[in-house]
Amino acid sequence: MKATMVQDTFKHYPVLLNELISIITPQHGGTFIDCTFGQGGYTKEILIHKNTKVIALDRDKKTQKKADKISNEFEGRFFFKNKKFSQLEDLKLKKENIKGIIFDLGYSYNQIKDPTKGLSFNSVGELNMQMGLNDFSAREVINKLNEEELEKIFKFFGEEKESKRIAKNIIQERKIKKINTKILVDLINKTKRKKNFKINNATKIFQALRIFVNKEISELIKGLISAAKVLNKDGMLIVVTFHSLEDKIVKYFFKSLSEKISVSRYLPIIEQSETLFKMPEKKPKTPTLKELKENPSSRSAKLRYMVKKKNFYDFETDIYKKFEYLINIENIGNKL
Repeated sequence: MKATMVQDTFKHYPVLLNELISIITPQHGGTFIDCTFGQGGYTKEILIHKNTKVIALDRDKKTQKKADKISNEFEGRFFFKNKKFSQLEDLKLKKENIKGIIFDLGYSYNQIKDPTKGLSFNSVGELNMQMGLNDFSAREVINKLNEEELEKIFKFFGEEKESKRIAKNIIQERKIKKINTKILVDLINKTKRKKNFKINNATKIFQALRIFVNKEISELIKGLISAAKVLNKDGMLIVVTFHSLEDKIVKYFFKSLSEKISVSRYLPIIEQSETLFKMPEKKPKTPTLKELKENPSSRSAKLRYMVKKKNFYDFETDIYKKFEYLINIENIGNKL
């Protein structure tokens, strides 16, 4: 996964690039992990600086061509793996002194425009939305799951207010024919009572399907936990989010590891363990007016980061419990 859709057909924009570079300071060298390689925007900017090394991951096999090009350009300093970032711990990184781990949770222009992925409302043909290393596609979700299951996916992953009506109409429509991208977009447009002229009416449903098909909730949670483990003392964990659901998860994880629990003065004093990370800035960084002008699709981007205070590997977190309701919805896909 990489920076979200852009206006310029010929240019890829790594979102919040200047802000990211100012935080990780690659000019001082170090090893970095780019968990969402995409078009390599962050990776290339890091490797420009000598004494840097990048280990990059991406679940999309189509990024291999770009990775090969960068590997030739920065021989011995760039290593690519076609893996999901939830598999970060599989890389056996304990001997590496990791200075920064970066997650950019958006999608590249190339992915949006790839007709075989079916991420765009304008795609023609079968619903797909598989980003790589998947178990099922959006076509199976739309044509096989029942009304209640579809409603839950749309409501919680897309925050779609008319999820019930849309799910009901999908069930009715698929009795007549299999639903492809165009049929789904038309159906949503007909179903929505309140039209939105700023964004496409299908935006939230497509977001929900993409999250569900790629298991983005459990992927993100496992990726964050793995990153927190493999970082060394003073290492940085940086995440760029693009919608409220993923930002909610990142914000909770960061706060839970960097802030002590506030206790009422009327309650007994309790012993609190030392925090494992620190957050130099509590508020997220957002695009400048200049970036918004060049790349309007960066408007929803938020960059959060935290710094590891001491060396540790295993640690306790309640993040799975906190977002159990989302993981349970994601697990509906196990029946496909």
